[in-house]
Amino acid sequence: MSGTKAWGFTDDRGAEPGAARVPRRVVAYVRAGAAMCDLGVTPVAVYGSGHDGDVLDPAKEGGLSAAAVTYLGPGRGIDEARLRELRPDVLVDVTYDGKSPYALDEAVAERLGVPLVALSVGNELTLPAILDRFGALAVSLGAAPDGGPAAEGSSAALRAAEDELREVAARTGLGVLALSGAGPDQVHLARPLAWPELARLAELGVRLVDPGPGPGANWLTGDWDRAAELRPDLVLFDSRAHATAPDAALPGVRRTPWNPETPPSPAAYARFFRTVAEALAG
Repeated sequence: MSGTKAWGFTDDRGAEPGAARVPRRVVAYVRAGAAMCDLGVTPVAVYGSGHDGDVLDPAKEGGLSAAAVTYLGPGRGIDEARLRELRPDVLVDVTYDGKSPYALDEAVAERLGVPLVALSVGNELTLPAILDRFGALAVSLGAAPDGGPAAEGSSAALRAAEDELREVAARTGLGVLALSGAGPDQVHLARPLAWPELARLAELGVRLVDPGPGPGANWLTGDWDRAAELRPDLVLFDSRAHATAPDAALPGVRRTPWNPETPPSPAAYARFFRTVAEALAG
């Protein structure tokens, strides 16, 4: 960061955006924005992905609705005039490949003359590392340097949730399958190690069911019979609005919601791990 810049941050693409003052007006992809909100930086607006519609998906909103954060619709079709009217100081997105922002065309930021930060949520980082990166960005944008009492409470809640999950997983030994329904005839079965939060579940002792060989780095796509053949004790089902719930497809199988775009914050993952622990405990 040069001496003429009051703010700078190296993102997970290796880009080094900077500004003459610390950005205060943050516009973010909804997942990143919900994390920032948890971490003490409330965005002025958020935008969605190609999966999202004109209304904010309840599974993704976190604390955004309670904070009255404006939703701008999908990022790829964003109204640039409306975005410009919001006078953003910085855009915050995520990246899965370490090269490109996921939900917004980088040219939009270039046309607005606004720095864009993209943080990794892919499996090249562990979940704790992802949480640390989002925490560091929040601090750079004005959150309390030590996290403050709220952040300390969230971190303590996450540790407690992990401890609870570790104990329940060891006691029950149930097999857990994560999936995303794609209609009555198709389902995407998650490969556990491709998802940082699922890999973290495995580290905590949860017995995750692998869907087996076949195409797809993150998902193996098949029919619901394939899911049933894996004989899971518990299903983590994609709770986002575009996904199909496994209500009739897997009768008698215990299930609990999973948002594959959980906000990368200790508070959000504490809630998720508690939910999984409760589901395992029955």
